[in-house]
Amino acid sequence: MASLKEIKGRIASVQSTRKITSAMKMVASSKLHHAQVAIQNMLPYETMLEHILKSFLAAEAEAQSIYDQERPVKRVALVVYSSNSSLCGGFNANVIKMMQKIVDEYTAEVGLDNIEIYPIGRKVAEKAAKLGVKTMGDFNELADKPNVHDCIDLARELGRKFRDGEIDKVELVYHHFKSAGSQILTRKVFLPIDVEEELQRDRERDLTTIIATKESQEYLKKRGTRNEGREKKEEAKPLNDNFLVEPDMDTVLSKLIPKLLHLMLFTALLDSNASEHAARMVAMQTATDNADELLRQLRLQYNKSRQQAITSELLDIVGGSVNN
Repeated sequence: MASLKEIKGRIASVQSTRKITSAMKMVASSKLHHAQVAIQNMLPYETMLEHILKSFLAAEAEAQSIYDQERPVKRVALVVYSSNSSLCGGFNANVIKMMQKIVDEYTAEVGLDNIEIYPIGRKVAEKAAKLGVKTMGDFNELADKPNVHDCIDLARELGRKFRDGEIDKVELVYHHFKSAGSQILTRKVFLPIDVEEELQRDRERDLTTIIATKESQEYLKKRGTRNEGREKKEEAKPLNDNFLVEPDMDTVLSKLIPKLLHLMLFTALLDSNASEHAARMVAMQTATDNADELLRQLRLQYNKSRQQAITSELLDIVGGSVNN
């Protein structure tokens, strides 16, 4: 059995660790709040623009663009979102696992040399380098500080490469922020623009709370069940085919499509950023709870050992007095 001094040292060590995890949980909670506000302010505009443009492309026969035309895939680009730091549960591990799976799929089809990765976050950049996949650019700062201007530059580069035939397909890999307790790993086609995906998109989010509990997750599940019938009815609605285009089709598409592309990248970045903070908050809360449980057990063990030592000393005193 460990001595009282050893148990006391372990208690002090666990208490110190608990202070760190508790502080990190509060920091992640504050950052999550700011990330939720950023999504809440931007999301309605991006959602409506994407719905209008994809409905327009699906309804108008003349609305043809090089960005929504599929072609044989010979070269692929992946935009993968992760974090720069650890201590966020399985957040980075899940993204890396998905990236590795996609790389294996395309390696069998087009070869490893024809795959490019745009790593947004240090963790995925390090893993891509280990896999021997070609990485394009350094976007580590973007993972910590989401910037719409950098997303515009990246969207322009990807659009130019797709237009010039340097790449034939672009995919996004990121965590879709659904609530503080639920982040969904998502694989989404960026280019060519997927028109049918608009009708299957998950629009259920909870941006009003940062509480990650089982009750909140059950609430989301129940709300999703209630909305299934309504969503199916919305999918059955015909697309509006009475668009009036001014000044002309090419001008409208040349303005809207680049805006949609950079907003898709920025939305994925905000999703990933909020998911990272939510995952870290949950991980640190779990670590704090485990530390509390460990402290309870150590204090119980300390009290038992202390009581046993006192009892032993009393027995020695009584035994000595009887002998005398």
